[in-house]
Amino acid sequence: MSEFDSNPFAEPSFSNPLQDPSVSQARQTAPPGLEEYNPFTEAKPAPAGMAPKTAAPTINTQPAIMKPTEEPPAYSQPQAQEQTRAAAELLRRQEELERKAAELDRREREMQSLSASGGRKNNWPPLPEKFPMGPCFYHDIAVDIPVEFQKTVKIMYYLWMFHTGTLLINMFGCLAWFCVDTLRGVDFGLSILWFMLFTPCSFVCWYRPLYGAFRSDSSFRFFIFFFVYICQFGIYVLQCIGISGWGACGWISALMCLNSSIPVGIILILIAGLFTSLAVMSLIMFKKVHGMYRTTDASFEKAQQEFATGVMSNKTVQTAAANAASRAAQESFKAQV
Repeated sequence: MSEFDSNPFAEPSFSNPLQDPSVSQARQTAPPGLEEYNPFTEAKPAPAGMAPKTAAPTINTQPAIMKPTEEPPAYSQPQAQEQTRAAAELLRRQEELERKAAELDRREREMQSLSASGGRKNNWPPLPEKFPMGPCFYHDIAVDIPVEFQKTVKIMYYLWMFHTGTLLINMFGCLAWFCVDTLRGVDFGLSILWFMLFTPCSFVCWYRPLYGAFRSDSSFRFFIFFFVYICQFGIYVLQCIGISGWGACGWISALMCLNSSIPVGIILILIAGLFTSLAVMSLIMFKKVHGMYRTTDASFEKAQQEFATGVMSNKTVQTAAANAASRAAQESFKAQV
């Protein structure tokens, strides 16, 4: 057993390979500095007789910043829609608050004007104090009309003023036509009549009902406006056509006048253009007012109720009804006797 327990590496026959004479000779004949060369570094071996150079250590002064490898995820479509909806809701609430503030301001001004004057005083038409006639209507859009309808009422008021100015210019155009053609006296006379008739009638028959409809949300006045304004649109179309002998400087009259005088014919063409603009703008505003009417609580049944209430509350109607009832009672009593 002793022969198996012995260490084989301790036998004299085993020799260290690094102590081999050939290896020792190769190490002695190697160039200087080669034994100090490390292949895992970038430094080159120093030549014989020189000390190896040591590179100065580089210090990185920039802070360590971790860059994301992926872009941050964008907002999803539902989140973007929710944000847009929230912004629209905030804008709507802000507009509603501004509208309510303007409405309160309007009512406050109305109450102040009433308390200062002791009641509403007519202020339209604005006539001088020394004029023998006084104003006939109270007209204040900023006080009477709600904020959301003020722009529409102002446009209709300006349209009425444009209508009045066009009738005035039409009268002068017919006068110029009469000066170059003495057979056009009828047109000149009718133009004066249309100016004197349509100016107050248009204000009373379609502008004032529109003003009162938006002021008190009256269905009955809306129906009056629609009926009268349709007739007014038909008159605009006829005036735009300009049939000879009807007192309107329309397209037919302007073309006829060109044969007599080119300058007067050009003036009549401009007036015909004004009547055409009136017809187009009146149609646009009719559609706009009708669209606003559909958004209100107005209806035909409500108009009937307002008409019945207004008729029965009228003192003249009440007096006439009482007289008729008393006469009928007296006649029936006499018939029985």
